[in-house]
Amino acid sequence: MNDARRQGSSPIEDVVASWERERPDLDLSNFLLAICVMRLGRVVDDAYDRMCRKRYGISGADMRVLFALRRAGRPYARRPTDLFRALLVTSGAITKQVDRLSSLGFVDRIVDPSYSGGALIALTAKGLKAANSATEALTDSSPIMAGMRKMSAAERATIRRSIQQMLEGLEQVDASEENDSPRAARAPARRRRASRA
Repeated sequence: MNDARRQGSSPIEDVVASWERERPDLDLSNFLLAICVMRLGRVVDDAYDRMCRKRYGISGADMRVLFALRRAGRPYARRPTDLFRALLVTSGAITKQVDRLSSLGFVDRIVDPSYSGGALIALTAKGLKAANSATEALTDSSPIMAGMRKMSAAERATIRRSIQQMLEGLEQVDASEENDSPRAARAPARRRRASRA
């Protein structure tokens, strides 16, 4: 009976109320904030993915590649390493996404004029059109943003700043743990061996 949702409550209200009921001995504020942010991310990402597949024939993850190139500014091109760092994915994942987007005509691989033998990933005219269209679709008029329309511009700005602060803190911890890992400690030695080869 405890698991039955309260009449008229939303799923997230039920999650919060359940945890507060089950663990009144703990300050759950950080935990519940994280749950709300993760759930928001999943809901928005699922709706965004459905929109991208329906309108452009690509996944939301693939559209994020186009967005990363679009926000780079003219000529809308980046190195593969810059892409996977910006999108927090592996180099292998970016290679597969670029291959897929290239086969569909959204991106091209072009010669990097600043690096001999290097390549850049660049938006095609089709890719630029799709990125611009998707950006415009994700404005206040989009059904995906329905919940956000209930808030004022000032409230949205406050929430965005708060989430940015959370992300900056998490990313600093992430970077610190990466630098302290045994693999990171071994990296300079590997580079030294490679340079002597």
